[in-house]
Amino acid sequence: MSKLILKTEGDTHVVVTRRFAASPEAVYRAHTEPAIVQKWMTGPDGWSMPVCVNETRPGGKIRFEWSDGKGGGFYLTGEYIALEPHSRIVHVERMHLPDPTPDNHIETRFEKDGEGTLMTVRMTLPDAATRSAMLATGMEHGMEASYARMEEMLAA
Repeated sequence: MSKLILKTEGDTHVVVTRRFAASPEAVYRAHTEPAIVQKWMTGPDGWSMPVCVNETRPGGKIRFEWSDGKGGGFYLTGEYIALEPHSRIVHVERMHLPDPTPDNHIETRFEKDGEGTLMTVRMTLPDAATRSAMLATGMEHGMEASYARMEEMLAA
């Protein structure tokens, strides 16, 4: 339906928006059901998510592990802070590359937009250097590939 738009705000924020040709309920479910997350949130082609722990409740744990299929990979850990079904998710995450990155506080909103959904992801990093390091990883490309895959799944 649309491409991902990534903008920075101030020194510590990243805001990502993307529209989907699916209901807020479907887009929210794609973010909360482990079996679905594991199919689309794989980043660039050739990667997979062999481990997906996604306890979608306040205080619930998150652990996503990615593999490039060649012995390389990384993982993410986190915790859910708040979930408002079909409209909002708040969580904290850290990447392990292999050392853990500083906490990234993330609020994701799902808003009805005509026949689809406008998703807004607002990330808050501890400082400008952490944000710059995160953006330098090429995360935008991996996010767009994953969201395109999710949209294809939702359309099927």
